Amino acid sequence: MYAFLAWLQTHAEGLPEHRIANIFEPRSTPGDMERHIANLTLGITGIIFVVVGGLIVYTIWRFRRKPGDDSRQEPPQVYGSNQIEIAWTVIPILIVFILIGVSARVIAAIQNASPPHSTLKIRLIGHQWWWEVEYPDFKVKTANEIHVPVNADGHTATYLQLESLDVIHSFWVPQIAGKTDLIPNRVNYMWIDPKEAGIFFGNCAEYCGTQHANMLLRLVVQPQNEFNAWVAQQAQPAEANPVDPGVAQGKNMFESLACVNCHRVQGTTATGVFGPDLTHLMSRQTIGAGVLPMNHQNLRDWVNDPQNAKPGCFMPSMKLTDAELDQVVSYLESLR
Repeated sequence: MYAFLAWLQTHAEGLPEHRIANIFEPRSTPGDMERHIANLTLGITGIIFVVVGGLIVYTIWRFRRKPGDDSRQEPPQVYGSNQIEIAWTVIPILIVFILIGVSARVIAAIQNASPPHSTLKIRLIGHQWWWEVEYPDFKVKTANEIHVPVNADGHTATYLQLESLDVIHSFWVPQIAGKTDLIPNRVNYMWIDPKEAGIFFGNCAEYCGTQHANMLLRLVVQPQNEFNAWVAQQAQPAEANPVDPGVAQGKNMFESLACVNCHRVQGTTATGVFGPDLTHLMSRQTIGAGVLPMNHQNLRDWVNDPQNAKPGCFMPSMKLTDAELDQVVSYLESLR
């Protein structure tokens, strides 16, 4: 089992990372359609900029004061031209209608797209300041990392149901699709079909409190067989009776603390729903929604006092002794 997990972790880390989130290099159909709108808008507004700027430069140069001009003489007073005024009224109106029409057509095409036969459903819930990720068809819950299969055959897509439990958040992975808000008491939807395997970086794009800038996420796009292996592993409960005495002692310590009121570990007495599901904590690449890389020292520091890494987060310091802290961390590191 541990060999399989090591293989899985190595495979996930071996995926290419797209750290520069360039919206002009989309890797999904919705992002590609939105890029075409952006290029059209930039092209039209660029032409307007060149024309208007050119006319301003020409006017400054053509009607500049020349040597010998009478400085007290006023320039000719021109009160307008009906033809010019009609032109600069009608042309902008036509441009606006063109942009509105193209945008409406693309928005409708994205929103009304029918799910293909191979559709993955994900429920994404925004919290201050982390992401809850649920796969209802597999009964899997995780946090801050969204794993999806790559659309290698052109008939695979992922549909996301977007919700919020506190304030307005906004889901945005720039190379995959435009941002969509997560609004309390409202359900929004979006779909993606990444065409390239890799790790794509995103974040909350709507100010949601003091740690808004640290509400990060990773979209892990995997080949179908690797995604199937990942979701099967995530569906497994944690070990109820750890063989390692140190891990067993740590489990007892963990279950004796208030951690179980906020966090869930499948297969144990920890059934909290306010914080991230920890059943497979160590399969994730980061801690605290992307604030820290996942390793022993960072995990220990986070459990000891989360406020040092993410001031204002709702996880308190439990004021554990060094021995108690080592026990809890030992158990958490077994959750793979």
